[in-house]
Amino acid sequence: MVYKMRTELLEQPNALRKTFKEESSNMKRISKELEDVDKIYLVGCGSSLSTLYSVRDALGMVSDFPVVVATGYEFTYSKNLGDQNAAAIFASQSGETADTLAGLKKANELGFNTISISNEQNSSMLKEAKNPILTRGDKEEAILGTKTYVTQLACLYYLLFASSNYEKKNEILNDLNRLPDLIEELLKTTEEENKKLAEKYKDEDIFYCLGGGPNFGLAYKLAMTMLMEGAIKHACPLYAAEFRHGLIERAEKDVPMIFLEANYPVDALTEKAINFSNKLECKTITYRLKDYANINDLLAPLILVVPLEWFVYYLAHFNGENPGSTRHIGKVRYE
Repeated sequence: MVYKMRTELLEQPNALRKTFKEESSNMKRISKELEDVDKIYLVGCGSSLSTLYSVRDALGMVSDFPVVVATGYEFTYSKNLGDQNAAAIFASQSGETADTLAGLKKANELGFNTISISNEQNSSMLKEAKNPILTRGDKEEAILGTKTYVTQLACLYYLLFASSNYEKKNEILNDLNRLPDLIEELLKTTEEENKKLAEKYKDEDIFYCLGGGPNFGLAYKLAMTMLMEGAIKHACPLYAAEFRHGLIERAEKDVPMIFLEANYPVDALTEKAINFSNKLECKTITYRLKDYANINDLLAPLILVVPLEWFVYYLAHFNGENPGSTRHIGKVRYE
Protein backbone atom coordinates (compact mmCIF):
# COMPACT_ATOMS: atom_id res chain seq x y z
CA MET A 1 0.00 0.00 0.00
CA VAL A 2 1.23 3.50 -0.86
CA TYR A 3 0.58 6.23 1.71
CA LYS A 4 0.47 9.99 1.24
CA MET A 5 3.72 10.29 3.18
CA ARG A 6 5.56 8.53 0.36
CA THR A 7 4.54 11.20 -2.13
CA GLU A 8 5.61 13.90 0.27
CA LEU A 9 8.94 12.20 0.93
CA LEU A 10 9.72 12.29 -2.77
CA GLU A 11 8.74 15.95 -3.00
CA GLN A 12 11.44 17.08 -0.53
CA PRO A 13 14.14 17.95 -3.12
CA ASN A 14 11.84 20.20 -5.16
CA ALA A 15 10.46 21.81 -2.02
CA LEU A 16 14.03 22.80 -1.14
CA ARG A 17 14.75 24.03 -4.66
CA LYS A 18 11.64 26.22 -4.72
CA THR A 19 12.31 27.57 -1.23
CA PHE A 20 15.88 28.55 -2.08
CA LYS A 21 14.79 30.11 -5.37
CA GLU A 22 12.00 32.20 -3.88
CA GLU A 23 13.41 33.06 -0.46
CA SER A 24 17.20 33.36 -0.84
CA SER A 25 17.25 37.14 -1.34
CA ASN A 26 14.80 37.58 1.54
CA MET A 27 16.92 35.41 3.84
CA LYS A 28 20.10 37.20 2.80
CA ARG A 29 18.53 40.53 3.79
CA ILE A 30 17.28 39.17 7.13
CA SER A 31 20.63 37.57 7.95
CA LYS A 32 22.27 40.99 7.56
CA GLU A 33 19.84 42.37 10.14
CA LEU A 34 20.70 39.55 12.54
CA GLU A 35 24.35 40.63 12.52
CA ASP A 36 23.38 43.67 14.60
CA VAL A 37 21.48 41.95 17.44
CA ASP A 38 22.92 40.82 20.78
CA LYS A 39 20.85 37.67 21.20
CA ILE A 40 18.60 35.45 19.10
CA TYR A 41 15.68 33.47 20.50
CA LEU A 42 14.46 30.43 18.60
CA VAL A 43 10.86 29.48 19.39
CA GLY A 44 8.79 26.51 18.25
CA CYS A 45 7.06 23.27 19.22
CA GLY A 46 7.11 19.63 18.13
CA SER A 47 9.02 18.98 14.92
CA SER A 48 9.83 22.68 14.67
CA LEU A 49 11.41 22.55 18.12
CA SER A 50 13.69 19.79 16.87
CA THR A 51 14.97 22.00 14.04
CA LEU A 52 15.74 24.74 16.57
CA TYR A 53 17.76 22.35 18.73
CA SER A 54 19.80 21.27 15.71
CA VAL A 55 20.69 24.74 14.44
CA ARG A 56 21.40 26.01 17.97
CA ASP A 57 23.79 23.15 18.66
CA ALA A 58 25.41 23.47 15.22
CA LEU A 59 26.08 27.18 15.74
CA GLY A 60 27.20 26.55 19.32
CA MET A 61 29.96 24.25 18.10
CA VAL A 62 31.63 26.96 16.01
CA SER A 63 30.46 30.31 17.37
CA ASP A 64 29.98 32.10 20.70
CA PHE A 65 26.91 34.01 19.51
CA PRO A 66 24.14 33.70 22.15
CA VAL A 67 21.22 31.64 20.84
CA VAL A 68 18.41 30.50 23.15
CA VAL A 69 15.76 27.86 22.36
CA ALA A 70 12.33 27.89 23.99
CA THR A 71 8.90 26.44 23.38
CA GLY A 72 6.15 28.96 22.71
CA TYR A 73 4.66 29.30 26.16
CA GLU A 74 8.03 29.06 27.89
CA PHE A 75 9.07 32.10 25.87
CA THR A 76 5.76 33.91 26.41
CA TYR A 77 5.84 33.61 30.20
CA SER A 78 9.57 34.14 30.70
CA LYS A 79 10.46 37.04 33.01
CA ASN A 80 14.03 37.14 31.69
CA LEU A 81 13.45 38.78 28.32
CA GLY A 82 13.74 42.36 29.47
CA ASP A 83 14.84 45.31 27.38
CA GLN A 84 17.19 43.69 24.88
CA ASN A 85 18.56 44.25 21.42
CA ALA A 86 17.27 40.86 20.34
CA ALA A 87 15.70 38.96 17.49
CA ALA A 88 13.32 36.05 17.74
CA ILE A 89 12.75 33.41 15.08
CA PHE A 90 9.45 31.52 15.25
CA ALA A 91 9.08 28.21 13.39
CA SER A 92 5.80 26.45 12.69
CA GLN A 93 4.61 24.21 9.90
CA SER A 94 1.07 25.61 9.97
CA GLY A 95 1.88 29.09 11.23
CA GLU A 96 -1.07 28.74 13.60
CA THR A 97 0.49 26.86 16.54
CA ALA A 98 -1.18 28.64 19.46
CA ASP A 99 1.75 28.75 21.89
CA THR A 100 4.27 29.75 19.22
CA LEU A 101 1.91 32.47 17.99
CA ALA A 102 1.55 33.77 21.55
CA GLY A 103 5.33 34.00 21.77
CA LEU A 104 5.45 35.96 18.51
CA LYS A 105 2.97 38.49 19.83
CA LYS A 106 5.02 38.87 23.02
CA ALA A 107 8.22 39.45 21.00
CA ASN A 108 6.49 42.10 18.90
CA GLU A 109 5.36 43.87 22.07
CA LEU A 110 8.97 43.85 23.31
CA GLY A 111 10.18 45.41 20.08
CA PHE A 112 12.26 42.42 18.97
CA ASN A 113 13.07 41.86 15.34
CA THR A 114 10.64 39.00 14.67
CA ILE A 115 11.10 36.40 11.94
CA SER A 116 8.59 33.64 11.20
CA ILE A 117 9.17 30.54 9.11
CA SER A 118 6.02 28.71 8.01
CA ASN A 119 4.74 26.55 5.18
CA GLU A 120 1.35 28.29 5.00
CA GLN A 121 1.26 31.52 3.02
CA ASN A 122 -1.81 32.99 4.72
CA SER A 123 -0.91 31.92 8.25
CA SER A 124 -1.17 34.23 11.24
CA MET A 125 2.52 33.92 12.01
CA LEU A 126 3.61 35.09 8.57
CA LYS A 127 1.19 38.01 8.77
CA GLU A 128 2.31 39.14 12.22
CA ALA A 129 6.08 38.75 11.92
CA LYS A 130 8.18 41.71 10.81
CA ASN A 131 10.13 39.36 8.55
CA PRO A 132 8.16 36.39 7.14
CA ILE A 133 9.79 33.44 5.36
CA LEU A 134 7.53 31.08 3.40
CA THR A 135 8.83 27.56 2.81
CA ARG A 136 7.64 26.11 -0.49
CA GLY A 137 6.54 22.65 0.63
CA ASP A 138 2.97 23.12 -0.66
CA LYS A 139 0.29 21.30 1.33
CA GLU A 140 1.66 18.64 3.67
CA GLU A 141 -0.69 16.07 5.16
CA ALA A 142 1.54 13.44 6.81
CA ILE A 143 2.08 14.16 10.50
CA LEU A 144 5.81 13.53 10.26
CA GLY A 145 6.33 16.77 8.32
CA THR A 146 8.99 15.69 5.83
CA LYS A 147 9.03 18.61 3.38
CA THR A 148 8.46 21.19 6.07
CA TYR A 149 11.26 19.73 8.21
CA VAL A 150 13.99 19.95 5.59
CA THR A 151 12.92 23.33 4.22
CA GLN A 152 12.52 24.86 7.67
CA LEU A 153 15.84 23.51 8.93
CA ALA A 154 17.64 24.64 5.78
CA CYS A 155 16.24 28.17 6.21
CA LEU A 156 17.37 28.27 9.84
CA TYR A 157 20.88 27.20 8.87
CA TYR A 158 21.00 29.85 6.16
CA LEU A 159 19.84 32.65 8.46
CA LEU A 160 22.07 31.86 11.41
CA PHE A 161 25.22 30.85 9.58
CA ALA A 162 25.05 33.67 7.03
CA SER A 163 24.94 36.13 9.95
CA SER A 164 27.68 34.34 11.94
CA ASN A 165 31.45 34.78 12.03
CA TYR A 166 32.06 31.06 11.40
CA GLU A 167 35.07 30.88 9.08
CA LYS A 168 33.51 28.12 7.00
CA LYS A 169 30.09 29.69 6.68
CA ASN A 170 30.41 29.90 2.89
CA GLU A 171 30.98 26.15 2.84
CA ILE A 172 27.74 25.71 4.81
CA LEU A 173 25.83 27.98 2.42
CA ASN A 174 27.25 26.19 -0.64
CA ASP A 175 26.41 22.79 0.82
CA LEU A 176 22.85 23.93 1.48
CA ASN A 177 22.51 24.50 -2.26
CA ARG A 178 23.74 20.93 -2.86
CA LEU A 179 21.07 19.46 -0.58
CA PRO A 180 18.26 19.00 -3.13
CA ASP A 181 20.43 16.77 -5.34
CA LEU A 182 21.90 14.88 -2.38
CA ILE A 183 18.48 14.18 -0.89
CA GLU A 184 17.08 13.18 -4.28
CA GLU A 185 19.78 10.53 -4.59
CA LEU A 186 19.39 9.32 -0.99
CA LEU A 187 15.66 8.84 -1.46
CA LYS A 188 16.51 6.31 -4.17
CA THR A 189 19.43 4.56 -2.49
CA THR A 190 18.28 4.23 1.14
CA GLU A 191 14.70 2.99 0.78
CA GLU A 192 15.26 -0.74 0.38
CA GLU A 193 17.79 -1.20 3.20
CA ASN A 194 15.57 0.70 5.64
CA LYS A 195 12.51 -1.20 4.52
CA LYS A 196 14.32 -4.43 5.47
CA LEU A 197 15.46 -2.89 8.74
CA ALA A 198 11.90 -1.83 9.56
CA GLU A 199 10.59 -5.34 8.90
CA LYS A 200 13.25 -6.68 11.26
CA TYR A 201 12.27 -4.28 14.04
CA LYS A 202 8.51 -4.08 13.46
CA ASP A 203 7.64 -5.94 16.67
CA GLU A 204 9.72 -3.71 18.95
CA ASP A 205 7.69 -1.43 21.17
CA ILE A 206 10.29 1.08 22.38
CA PHE A 207 13.31 2.75 20.79
CA TYR A 208 15.97 4.90 22.44
CA CYS A 209 17.19 7.62 20.06
CA LEU A 210 20.60 9.19 20.65
CA GLY A 211 22.65 11.87 18.94
CA GLY A 212 25.22 14.49 19.85
CA GLY A 213 25.59 18.10 18.75
CA PRO A 214 23.13 18.97 15.95
CA ASN A 215 22.07 15.33 15.76
CA PHE A 216 20.30 15.59 19.10
CA GLY A 217 17.64 17.71 17.42
CA LEU A 218 17.12 14.94 14.88
CA ALA A 219 17.06 12.33 17.65
CA TYR A 220 14.34 14.42 19.30
CA LYS A 221 12.31 14.53 16.07
CA LEU A 222 12.88 10.82 15.49
CA ALA A 223 11.49 9.95 18.90
CA MET A 224 8.76 12.54 19.33
CA THR A 225 7.23 13.12 15.90
CA MET A 226 8.41 10.17 13.83
CA LEU A 227 8.33 7.07 16.02
CA MET A 228 5.63 8.14 18.49
CA GLU A 229 3.34 10.06 16.15
CA GLY A 230 4.11 8.30 12.88
CA ALA A 231 4.83 4.69 13.79
CA ILE A 232 2.92 4.63 17.11
CA LYS A 233 5.94 3.32 19.03
CA HIS A 234 7.24 4.34 22.43
CA ALA A 235 10.46 6.32 22.04
CA CYS A 236 12.86 8.37 24.11
CA PRO A 237 15.39 10.97 22.80
CA LEU A 238 18.66 11.63 24.58
CA TYR A 239 21.95 13.43 24.03
CA ALA A 240 24.36 10.60 23.27
CA ALA A 241 26.85 11.92 25.83
CA GLU A 242 24.14 11.41 28.49
CA PHE A 243 23.91 7.68 27.77
CA ARG A 244 25.84 6.87 30.94
CA HIS A 245 23.37 8.82 33.08
CA GLY A 246 20.19 6.79 33.40
CA LEU A 247 19.91 4.98 30.09
CA ILE A 248 22.99 2.90 30.85
CA GLU A 249 20.88 1.10 33.48
CA ARG A 250 18.20 0.27 30.91
CA ALA A 251 20.64 -0.90 28.24
CA GLU A 252 20.49 -4.68 28.04
CA LYS A 253 20.25 -7.52 25.58
CA ASP A 254 17.78 -6.93 22.75
CA VAL A 255 16.87 -3.33 23.71
CA PRO A 256 16.74 -1.20 20.51
CA MET A 257 19.15 1.76 20.44
CA ILE A 258 19.31 4.13 17.46
CA PHE A 259 22.51 6.18 17.29
CA LEU A 260 23.20 9.15 15.00
CA GLU A 261 26.88 9.91 14.38
CA ALA A 262 28.69 12.61 12.37
CA ASN A 263 32.26 12.66 13.66
CA TYR A 264 31.66 15.60 15.98
CA PRO A 265 34.08 15.97 18.92
CA VAL A 266 31.24 14.87 21.20
CA ASP A 267 30.84 11.71 19.11
CA ALA A 268 33.82 10.24 20.92
CA LEU A 269 31.26 9.63 23.66
CA THR A 270 28.70 8.43 21.12
CA GLU A 271 31.19 5.75 20.06
CA LYS A 272 31.67 4.67 23.68
CA ALA A 273 27.91 4.31 24.06
CA ILE A 274 27.69 2.31 20.81
CA ASN A 275 30.50 -0.03 21.92
CA PHE A 276 28.94 -0.51 25.35
CA SER A 277 25.56 -1.29 23.78
CA ASN A 278 27.14 -3.81 21.41
CA LYS A 279 28.89 -5.57 24.30
CA LEU A 280 25.54 -5.92 26.05
CA GLU A 281 24.03 -7.26 22.80
CA CYS A 282 21.53 -4.42 22.53
CA LYS A 283 19.80 -4.12 19.18
CA THR A 284 22.04 -1.30 18.02
CA ILE A 285 21.23 0.67 14.86
CA THR A 286 23.77 3.30 13.83
CA TYR A 287 23.33 5.94 11.14
CA ARG A 288 26.67 7.58 10.22
CA LEU A 289 26.91 10.68 8.08
CA LYS A 290 29.98 9.37 6.22
CA ASP A 291 27.89 6.49 4.83
CA TYR A 292 25.49 8.88 3.09
CA ALA A 293 27.16 12.10 1.96
CA ASN A 294 30.33 14.15 1.78
CA ILE A 295 29.09 17.39 3.31
CA ASN A 296 29.95 19.76 6.16
CA ASP A 297 29.19 17.62 9.21
CA LEU A 298 27.17 20.40 10.85
CA LEU A 299 24.49 19.66 8.25
CA ALA A 300 24.19 15.99 9.27
CA PRO A 301 20.51 16.18 10.35
CA LEU A 302 19.47 17.21 6.85
CA ILE A 303 21.11 14.07 5.45
CA LEU A 304 20.44 11.46 8.12
CA VAL A 305 16.74 12.30 8.23
CA VAL A 306 16.22 10.65 4.81
CA PRO A 307 17.05 7.03 5.73
CA LEU A 308 15.24 7.56 9.04
CA GLU A 309 12.12 8.66 7.18
CA TRP A 310 12.12 5.44 5.18
CA PHE A 311 12.70 3.40 8.35
CA VAL A 312 9.73 4.99 10.13
CA TYR A 313 7.54 4.86 7.02
CA TYR A 314 7.95 1.10 6.71
CA LEU A 315 7.91 0.51 10.46
CA ALA A 316 4.40 1.97 10.48
CA HIS A 317 3.43 0.03 7.35
CA PHE A 318 4.50 -3.34 8.76
CA ASN A 319 2.38 -2.63 11.83
CA GLY A 320 -0.69 -1.77 9.80
CA GLU A 321 -0.46 1.95 10.52
CA ASN A 322 -0.69 4.84 8.08
CA PRO A 323 2.55 6.75 8.82
CA GLY A 324 0.92 10.06 8.01
CA SER A 325 -2.28 9.80 10.04
CA THR A 326 -2.94 10.62 13.69
CA ARG A 327 -5.22 9.24 16.35
CA HIS A 328 -5.65 12.36 18.48
CA ILE A 329 -3.76 15.36 17.07
CA GLY A 330 -6.27 17.81 15.66
CA LYS A 331 -9.15 15.40 16.33
CA VAL A 332 -9.60 15.49 20.08
CA ARG A 333 -9.95 18.74 22.02
CA TYR A 334 -6.85 19.36 24.15
CA GLU A 335 -7.96 20.71 27.56
